[in-house]
Amino acid sequence: MQRIDTDVVIVGAGAAGLTAATELVKAGREVVVLEARDRVGGRLWTGEIDGAMLEIGGQWVSPDQDALIETLADLGLETYERYREGQNVYIAEDGERRLFEGEIFPVPARTEGEIVGLIDKLDALVAEIDPDAPWTHPRAKELDEISFAHWLETQTHDVEARLNIGMFIAGAMLTKPTHAFSALQALLMAASAGSFSHLVDADFILDKRVVGGLQRVPLGLAERLGDRVRLNQPVRTVRWEADAAAGAAAVVAVTDELEVHAREIVLAVPPVLVDRISYDPPLPRRQHQLHQHISMGFVIKVHAVYETPFWREQGLSGTAFSPYELCHEAYDNTNHGDPRGTLVGFVSDEAADEVFELTAEERKSRILESLAHYFGDQAKHPVVYYESDWGSEEWTRGAYAASFDMGGLARYGADLRTPVGPIRFACSDMAGKGYQHVDGAIRMGRLVAEQILEELA
Repeated sequence: MQRIDTDVVIVGAGAAGLTAATELVKAGREVVVLEARDRVGGRLWTGEIDGAMLEIGGQWVSPDQDALIETLADLGLETYERYREGQNVYIAEDGERRLFEGEIFPVPARTEGEIVGLIDKLDALVAEIDPDAPWTHPRAKELDEISFAHWLETQTHDVEARLNIGMFIAGAMLTKPTHAFSALQALLMAASAGSFSHLVDADFILDKRVVGGLQRVPLGLAERLGDRVRLNQPVRTVRWEADAAAGAAAVVAVTDELEVHAREIVLAVPPVLVDRISYDPPLPRRQHQLHQHISMGFVIKVHAVYETPFWREQGLSGTAFSPYELCHEAYDNTNHGDPRGTLVGFVSDEAADEVFELTAEERKSRILESLAHYFGDQAKHPVVYYESDWGSEEWTRGAYAASFDMGGLARYGADLRTPVGPIRFACSDMAGKGYQHVDGAIRMGRLVAEQILEELA
């Protein structure tokens, strides 16, 4: 067993952990980053599948993501706009294919009025929410004790309006059914993006991509850190002291090969993985409790690559939505400078459960059939097809991110980031602004580094 002594040990080489390490090194501190996988990036992963570059994990950049945009500039990475010219597609309950432009779906006038009204109500509520502390809202407990589905039912009897508004939070963000998370959790999701209106505006929330893939951010940060980053090192045990002498090692992170002794440790992993580590002494009761009330969502990200972006020839943008379809949303995901065309679609929560009961070929057929409802029979014949299944990833266990169960956010949210002795926590799942996004991970990495530097000063 090799022993390493350092100032700070960081568990997890995703955007949060690598940002924290970068900031600490800039300030003259020594760090060691331990990563369980054989690669850096966490939920950012650009892979080559059958000759096609696919962003298997996160990929988009929105204009409000200041921390991410600053990091892209610092690393010298270029971005390009998502293709969005032409008409969008909406599939109605009866299967009718309707073309539209703008943000509001082509639904009956009464339903459109209800959708607009719900967006206005949600924007008003979101404006009252502090994304860094949603539990401080005067009605936090009340809003956290009712599901988002129930809240929507209290606002309108229009089922199609409820399904479409729910889709933007449930299917597109939290990837859980609307009955499985609270109204407060939904408001946090919207507040983290600035407003609910931002979430329904695909041209805002899914604005740009990085040339070469968003994983270039953690790859670039890791390259600068050099051999401070150790791959294939899952941390099995953390031994810690609450009151170590000043300047002394207060924590030891143990892998199968290494013992890293440090004054502080950052667990830069999704909250659902925190209790995969053994602690000596055990974490406090509060930590044990809160980690039983938080879980990952589940979504299949489907990549379909075609010889050409054929939908553009039909005057279509590649953007499509329907709360009635297996793929509830789809986008033109063609890579920068690639003559081929790529569609990306998403199958969320209970629908994803259902198709994973099928064989791989049956599942592929069902998913491509859904894409064909939007874009025609050509969508059934990709030259490359791939499903991102983060639920099977040993060191992630779901997607896109973790959220609390009913009542959990108001009850435990304030403890999610609270340090335990020398143990600190940083992850996009804990962010306020940028919650669930790379921007939030970078913000959390910066925040925890700042706190550690103050502690070690």
